[in-house]
Amino acid sequence: MKKNYTPPSQGIFGQIFDTVLVLVLVYASLMVPLLFKAEAKAEAAAAAAVETVKATWESLGQNAIQQAQWIKLGYDPEKAATLINSRFDYTIDPLMLIITIVVVIGYFLFMLKVSDKQYREVIAEKFDN
Repeated sequence: MKKNYTPPSQGIFGQIFDTVLVLVLVYASLMVPLLFKAEAKAEAAAAAAVETVKATWESLGQNAIQQAQWIKLGYDPEKAATLINSRFDYTIDPLMLIITIVVVIGYFLFMLKVSDKQYREVIAEKFDN
């Protein structure tokens, strides 16, 4: 006679812990750049560039079609200059790279350990006498 397998259910504490852990990791990964003020530095550089030169559509390199679209969005040359002149900074901060690698590897090892434990429990329940 074959024994019916009933998988173990995760308790409410485990579900809440998993949810909070994922939310904290997502929130932390989004907040780290702000804590190091990377965005503030980019905005300050863009604002300094705008202040030094009186912005015109021509100085911003915008053709007539682009100018019309900016105007439809409610931007004048001075307001649009901040957006046009602020470029994404592609430099890699070694400290942030190391932190990211450690977090990703740590999470992977954590999941590997938990999965191995759960896998062994299922095999033991299913096949042990």
